[in-house]
Amino acid sequence: MISLPDRSEVVRTVRVVGRRTLTSRVIELEMEPLPGDVLPSWEPGAHIDVRLGDDMVRQYSLVPSPSGRKDTWTVAVLVEQEGRGGSLLIESDLHIGDSVMTSGPRNHFSFVEAESYLFIAGGIGITPLIAMCLAAEVSGSRWRLVYLGHERESMAYLEALEQEFPGKVEVYASSEGRRLDVYSAVAEGEPNQHVYCCGPERLMSAVENAMESMERLPFVHIEHFHPRDVETSENTEFVVHAVASDVEFVVPIDESILMAADFEGVIVPGDCLEGTCGSCETRVLSGAVEHRDSILSTEARRSSRTMMICVSRARPGCKRLELDL
Repeated sequence: MISLPDRSEVVRTVRVVGRRTLTSRVIELEMEPLPGDVLPSWEPGAHIDVRLGDDMVRQYSLVPSPSGRKDTWTVAVLVEQEGRGGSLLIESDLHIGDSVMTSGPRNHFSFVEAESYLFIAGGIGITPLIAMCLAAEVSGSRWRLVYLGHERESMAYLEALEQEFPGKVEVYASSEGRRLDVYSAVAEGEPNQHVYCCGPERLMSAVENAMESMERLPFVHIEHFHPRDVETSENTEFVVHAVASDVEFVVPIDESILMAADFEGVIVPGDCLEGTCGSCETRVLSGAVEHRDSILSTEARRSSRTMMICVSRARPGCKRLELDL
């Protein structure tokens, strides 16, 4: 069964109770609920939305609490001077005692039970993989972590991971002249080994391509937090039948399904509006979809059981989609 986001997702205020500098560019924040509230539990791979303004929502993976508390959320933020502004706002405005709006958690990077894992992290992509390493260790599964970065000093959590899991962390720091042969790293694994990767687009594409060439796509899991480059067709007009609401409407070439649905009174959450957060994921009941998101796996796109209606559309030639809206 497909588990989709709760349409009545709660937006809650949390307070910063811990802040520390992990590297020259990475800040860690630990946040607790306000009195009377309780933060939902989360599983490895989950992320939350941090709402920094009406038009500024950012997604951050959850990491285990440095204080050991079970009632808080912790995230690590890469401060990007040339980014979209969210991380700079966090750096300047979120300190111990400050409050911020959040929602979630959501999980499109779920940790599946397996006998063997390969975790591949590039830079800040280490964050969703930390809880997975812990879970794999507790379960007694065979696993190893390949961690890539420019230099060791810039690689968040590296020292702690090496200390906690001696012999299971392989470091590829480009400043030391080490380069990862992605194909060889993946090929070394057992046929049923699950491969999890988060990091720069080039790294994730290389991992996915290697797994596809080995006909092991069902065993690869990729996490994107920025829109990836997707080849798209020219927009065409089509009709959507929102079955649950018993509403039918036209989606013009200059509107998304999410926007057109909103105009018809069919309200669906849409936080990122760029196909990265997953809040608008919707079941597809019939019709052909052109997927433009940065979340669904290759296998999920092929099956087209769900779609992200903030960016994805009917495939050219498909005049009608039936959706569970």
